[in-house]
Amino acid sequence: MEIKFPYKTVSLCPECLKVLNAEVYESDGKVMIKKKCPEHGEFVDVYWGDVNLFKKAARFAHDGLGIQTPLTEAGNGCPFSCGLCPLHKSHTALLNIVLTNRCDLACWYCFFYAKRAGYVYEPTLEQIVQMVRTAKNMKPVGCNAIQLTGGEPTLREDLIDIIRAIKAEGIDHIQLNTNGIKLAREPDFALRVKEAGVNTVYLSFDGVDEKTNPKNCSEVPAILENCRSAELGLVFVPTVIKTVNDHQLGDIIRFASSNIDVVRGVNIQPVSLVGSMPRKERKKYRITIPDVIIRIEEQTDGEVSRDDFYPVPSVTPISHLVEALTGHPQYELTSHFACGMATYVFRMNNKLVPITRFVDVEGFFEYLNEKSEELRRSRVRTIRALKGILDIRKFIDPVKAPKEFDISRILFDALVKHDYTSLGEFHMKTLFIGMMHFQDLYNYDVERVKRCVIHYGTPDGRIIPFCAFNVLPEIYRDKIQAEYGVPVEEWEKKTGKKLRDELYRVVRRPRE
Repeated sequence: MEIKFPYKTVSLCPECLKVLNAEVYESDGKVMIKKKCPEHGEFVDVYWGDVNLFKKAARFAHDGLGIQTPLTEAGNGCPFSCGLCPLHKSHTALLNIVLTNRCDLACWYCFFYAKRAGYVYEPTLEQIVQMVRTAKNMKPVGCNAIQLTGGEPTLREDLIDIIRAIKAEGIDHIQLNTNGIKLAREPDFALRVKEAGVNTVYLSFDGVDEKTNPKNCSEVPAILENCRSAELGLVFVPTVIKTVNDHQLGDIIRFASSNIDVVRGVNIQPVSLVGSMPRKERKKYRITIPDVIIRIEEQTDGEVSRDDFYPVPSVTPISHLVEALTGHPQYELTSHFACGMATYVFRMNNKLVPITRFVDVEGFFEYLNEKSEELRRSRVRTIRALKGILDIRKFIDPVKAPKEFDISRILFDALVKHDYTSLGEFHMKTLFIGMMHFQDLYNYDVERVKRCVIHYGTPDGRIIPFCAFNVLPEIYRDKIQAEYGVPVEEWEKKTGKKLRDELYRVVRRPRE
């Protein structure tokens, strides 16, 4: 769609959570959002840092198939009826399951760990399996990717049993979200979690030196080596904060690419400014998706540019083609266009070469949509017939493309034959660079919540979008976990452990 400014949306008051009308508008080349609460006054914040990239992303807006099996009623409206309710427009692409709120790090900015909460939250194996089953059985598309998170999930002594149980439910992809301390300290741990069923380690990685990454900088070499030995892929996950580590985006990407045999991607998370924060501090720390992209362009000397990035829903034509072929609803990444952008990068002659330099991405996606329509009208859907109508090669420049494998063959095998062997080879040879900007109450847009594809499972049987679960903790995360948690004293008496004994490192606020 072509976006026109200003336009209206719905947001919340950061102080009282009152539902407010909001305006999204252009100012000085940026996209801003403003709203006014009768009690707490006007709030203005940056929605996106570059209006041209916003307009590009908006062209790929695409709503999903909705939820045919809602778990809650929509009576309180969005975002107060999450569960999922009938208002939700996207299925669960990734289900987060919080295994514990315990952590072996104490970071100055973290509010989400057991000692500070006053209780320990750890769902049982049976509760975890039920969360998985609930998400997998949703219609029209069930969830088939799980992320185990925390706290620090590797503190669960039954983690291997949990992974095996989830794999036994038929889940194809399991991610382990971790600070990596245990991966570094126990050389066989990477192999154990891989053999149990983990596909990818989602590693907290905020920078390439001790100042920007005090959490695990010293452990990173051992983490890489142990995962390399186990042939277990990693994704670096930097939380990027302006004035803190945004100057190292290029360094992070280059470090990842130099370890491309084991690092599958860099998934950047611009900081979500939760809690009560004065406007001065928001301006100091706020960084948005376009700001990150432009810094990457600058810090890689243009090897990766702003033109190489596309929003998450841009890939829906791939789902449309497979759906036309099979006649069944497919996984669709139909998040709001402003939620995230990404690209794939090859390492060629010690340079970063984005896939957009030899693939006509937009032409290819348009072509897939056209062919999807042809297939829906056709009765012939054999592979032989498709070879005659699906010519992927014309969108690929063979001179500029990597010589070690045939991109057009990989795409054809994956799209038509449903043979993902060569697609796995593609992922082994490329570096995914993406970013997902989770909301906070200052830039909150309810339209984004309705389209969220990253959700949380809870012991009460609900499935809750990320930007409701974490941005409204008093309604969702903290309330649920307090209900199903046990007081710290009770947990310590029952287990014979002390939370303080688990503490590996204290991460203090950096000096100005």
